[in-house]
Amino acid sequence: MAGPCVFCKIVDREAPAEIVHESDTVLAFRDTNPQAPTHILLIPKEHVPSVRELTVEHGSMMIELLNVAAHLAKAEGVDESGWRVVANVGADAGQTVYHLHVHLLGGRRMGWPPG
Repeated sequence: MAGPCVFCKIVDREAPAEIVHESDTVLAFRDTNPQAPTHILLIPKEHVPSVRELTVEHGSMMIELLNVAAHLAKAEGVDESGWRVVANVGADAGQTVYHLHVHLLGGRRMGWPPG
């Protein structure tokens, strides 16, 4: 579980974060540079570099992660108005932390295309 990345440090409580949900496998915390009124990062506690490295064994963790996103969208009051889940994979997509994470964004109108 431990590793040199900042998200692993958050999991290990070696770096600060405003945690909004925790289970045995998933951690969710507020983004320190929010791009929307609701901007929460959801990560697996296991260090997986990106969506690219997911295997079938990660299936239940990903289901939990997305279920937590839906639960938090409701808790944040953005469930009815709409919300977005984004996973960036690789540098060209904007991934800057190489620990799988999804962004839960809501509370404002989202544009399309997103980039």
